[in-house]
Amino acid sequence: MKKYYPILVLVLAAAGCQFQQPGYLQMVSATELHNILQNQDVLLIDVHTPEQKHIKGTDLVIPYNQIEANQDKLPADKNTPIYLYCEGGPMGNAAARSLHALGYDNLFNLDGGTHAWENAGLEFE
Repeated sequence: MKKYYPILVLVLAAAGCQFQQPGYLQMVSATELHNILQNQDVLLIDVHTPEQKHIKGTDLVIPYNQIEANQDKLPADKNTPIYLYCEGGPMGNAAARSLHALGYDNLFNLDGGTHAWENAGLEFE
């Protein structure tokens, strides 16, 4: 059994690296995003596929795997804050990777996605 410990440590370390938040992406809670939407005019994009119910105030619906194909819908200013959400979070992270590859660095993802939004009792369209 002891001979498997080094392998287990390597597997856990590798798995942990996959979940490290990249520097270009900030996670926001449902409450934080709700407050931001109440006080600021921000770009909010639903990136979930298949299409789902949308958070009130959603500006665009672009599936996470079609970001590059929809560049014409994105702001020309690459410093524009972009808020993303999906159902649970992973598609938002994938969309953020694509946006970052296109030069956007001011990216936010709803932590827990629409599940967290719904659990907080917040509105959908």
